[in-house]
Amino acid sequence: MKSLIKVAILTSVTTAALVYVLLEWRPLGDLRSSPLVTWASSSSSTTSSSSSASPLPGPKGGRVPITEDELNNIEVYQKTNTGVVNITSASVAYDIFYRPIPQSGVGSGVIIDNLGHIVTNHHVIQDADQLEVTLADKSTYTAKVVGDDPDNDLAVVQINAPKDKLSWIPLSTSSKDLQVGQKVLAIGNPYRLDRTLTTGIISSLGRTIPTENGRRIEGVIQTDAAINPGNSGGPLLNASGEVIGINSAIVGSANGGNVGIGFAIPVDTVHRIADDLIKYGYVRRPYLGIEAIQLSDYPGDAAKLGIEPKGLLVYSVSQGSPAALAGIKPAQVGIYRGRQVLNGGDVIVLFDNKEVNTSAELASVIDRHKAGDRVTITVLRGNQKIQVPVSLQEAPHGNR
Repeated sequence: MKSLIKVAILTSVTTAALVYVLLEWRPLGDLRSSPLVTWASSSSSTTSSSSSASPLPGPKGGRVPITEDELNNIEVYQKTNTGVVNITSASVAYDIFYRPIPQSGVGSGVIIDNLGHIVTNHHVIQDADQLEVTLADKSTYTAKVVGDDPDNDLAVVQINAPKDKLSWIPLSTSSKDLQVGQKVLAIGNPYRLDRTLTTGIISSLGRTIPTENGRRIEGVIQTDAAINPGNSGGPLLNASGEVIGINSAIVGSANGGNVGIGFAIPVDTVHRIADDLIKYGYVRRPYLGIEAIQLSDYPGDAAKLGIEPKGLLVYSVSQGSPAALAGIKPAQVGIYRGRQVLNGGDVIVLFDNKEVNTSAELASVIDRHKAGDRVTITVLRGNQKIQVPVSLQEAPHGNR
């Protein structure tokens, strides 16, 4: 029997949590409070400045030396664990008789500055009526949503806490120097066990995972560090204790548990999205200003047009948009034998030499640019391929 591998969102919610399934989406069983799972106790920790191995008590009075790798794990944890927070969301749903049903969820977050800004996943705070952040010393604060971005499954929340209580973790400047095989560490709140440390390596780079709204996150880091439901929004760290990614999803077993394949949103994306959310409350995105259909969905119509079922057929161009200013031509809409048909129009096949066949692919490549960037779009116009230079503009807020 064909088995199905789940890619699960890592937050823990009591109702209607979502999981990612390779090639399919499916709901995940929720993590409910259980007497078998309790909050882990914590104590304050200080950063160790020692660089030499120290022995630990061993069997029969012997001493077991701490390896350099273990010492690094200890130092990174001591330096960063207080910058990882527990985020609890609360909301209310209603049953078929309109009776209120309280709901709650648990995820993780990373303090990124002394102003109380915390980066987490969009799905951790999604639809929450109230958010509560618990710091390492067990103090709790009500959090407000600064902004969120479902397209990249990221969000920024903020708490009003004394600066001396805020221990933030530095973000790495870039993920360009990451390598497969490099050691990584993850800290989060899996199954409500606060500030749990796991270690592993970067298993692969440049992965692509879907979001719940159908968009795709590219450049994703794959790791075998154990991350589980509740780790959502927690940091993936390098050996220097810098955030290189935000843990977001796993390929899970039948019960949603970890099988050694986890995914983290890369720090480059985190920088770009978090900066905009903090400054503007939303993500400034460039846009093209078209509506198009995927020819792969209409192979018969593509055959009638005498073209391959590849690319995106433009059927609408917004007035004054970058596409309109560049001269991209929409198809003409007509009626033939009672059926709407499209005649002519440009077919977008390449965006800066990257093949695009779906609306999600086009949105992803546009997303990697900024307003003002000049790009080259290759279109099929009639029987000719034409390169069209386009100057991207900032999308009207809420549009693409």
